[in-house]
Amino acid sequence: MNVPALAVSTSVLFSGVAHVFAAEVVALGASNTEGKGRGSTHDGVPRSHAYPAQLERLLTAAGCRVHVLNAGKAGDTTGGMLARLPGAMDKDTRVVILQTGGNDARQGEAGNAFVNIAAIQSYVAAHGARVVTMGRLNAIAGAWRLPDRQHYSVEGHVAFANSVLGEVRGALGC
Repeated sequence: MNVPALAVSTSVLFSGVAHVFAAEVVALGASNTEGKGRGSTHDGVPRSHAYPAQLERLLTAAGCRVHVLNAGKAGDTTGGMLARLPGAMDKDTRVVILQTGGNDARQGEAGNAFVNIAAIQSYVAAHGARVVTMGRLNAIAGAWRLPDRQHYSVEGHVAFANSVLGEVRGALGC
């Protein structure tokens, strides 16, 4: 049995896969990042149609070698996002897109939002990445709401992806 040869070929195989992407973008947010709404009367949109996946397709079509990680979690607050951030970022993360939503206010944590957002921005900067904020979602995709009037359709997610495309491309240099 030739175990060293197997180990070398497995290492080469995994090594090739690990370097497919030159950079990573982390889409950090709540249900409108994840694509699915928690406790609502709709199923939202599949992750494959949520804005992080749409953005990855746009970036790839523009020639960027990038992976966009969907780190959205329905119902999450900025405090939850801050707590999840270290596990979402890795050494290849160059951009973190922050979409905070309205869960802080709904869960009585509105007073903590600014402090948490500042901590997220500091953490990202300390790790050599840049924060791109999603901005006012209503202004970007207000016409494309699902029946619950809180979450967005596939068309809304396309609008989100297009709204940050230029800034993310600039941050990535592609």
